[in-house]
Amino acid sequence: MKYRRLGNAGLKVSELGLGGWTTFGGSIKDAELARQIITTAYDNGVSFFDIADVYATGEAERMMGAVLREFPRHTLVISSKVFWPMSDDVNDRGLSRKHLMESVHKSLKRIGTDYLDIYFCHRYDPETGLEEVVRAMDDLVHQGKTLYWGTSEWSGAQIAEAVGLARQYNLYPPQVEQPQYSILYRDRVEREILPVTASKGIGLTTFSPLASGMLTGKYDDGLPEDSRLAREDWLRESWFKEEKRELVRRLKPIAAGLGITRVQLALAWILRQPGVSSVITGATRVAHVESNLKAVDVELDEDVLAQIDATAPPKQ
Repeated sequence: MKYRRLGNAGLKVSELGLGGWTTFGGSIKDAELARQIITTAYDNGVSFFDIADVYATGEAERMMGAVLREFPRHTLVISSKVFWPMSDDVNDRGLSRKHLMESVHKSLKRIGTDYLDIYFCHRYDPETGLEEVVRAMDDLVHQGKTLYWGTSEWSGAQIAEAVGLARQYNLYPPQVEQPQYSILYRDRVEREILPVTASKGIGLTTFSPLASGMLTGKYDDGLPEDSRLAREDWLRESWFKEEKRELVRRLKPIAAGLGITRVQLALAWILRQPGVSSVITGATRVAHVESNLKAVDVELDEDVLAQIDATAPPKQ
């Protein structure tokens, strides 16, 4: 495994992280399988484990936390997130000071740790003033509940405003943004997010690097009945389109020419971006982890990157 700084921070994270979205507590309910997946990742140098309170309504935090508690805490970088409703209560959502202060305690209890390394604002909250959010996150850092805080799926302008407020009032600024980023979803990050984060020393921990499984090639010939896109309508509507499937098919000979899989090509392609600190991966089998790990040793030269750009060009 290789490690990168979280932007300009001293904290280092593994180039590949392991996330809990849709898997732990969701598609994975077997505690022993979860243990095998998480332990395999950890034993191979993965230090960054990404969760959120809303993943399986707290079950991802509980399931991953039960395994992570077995490892020395100083060897882990654990993140969680807050924003989405956790109940029907009117205040059990968003980024108000009340919800932030209450939610972090609930997450810490479910995970079984005294502090988070990173606490993400899972979306921008238009109903809460940004100064309130930045001051509350600064307080959580001072209280030792989290060491760093970040944003997820915020716009470049929103990130820049948060940094500006933090500097104006001498508060801790966001240190990391977590956007969706993949060969099939690149323009927003490259056009809007990276110009801001790179200039302000903010790292990226990207999610959905395989575009909900599209980049694995499993959808080349159709829609498998037991697949994620078959189960989740909203994802199928976004990804299961012939032009995207054809693009993924065209990546196959590029990967084959390097002696790697399309999964490893997709992960290595994100890691070629110096603004990325870590790529958050998902896994439902130990074999997925083992395959993903090989991507950190893949070097893509300019000719290969040009081939990928020709296949999946960024918008001009």
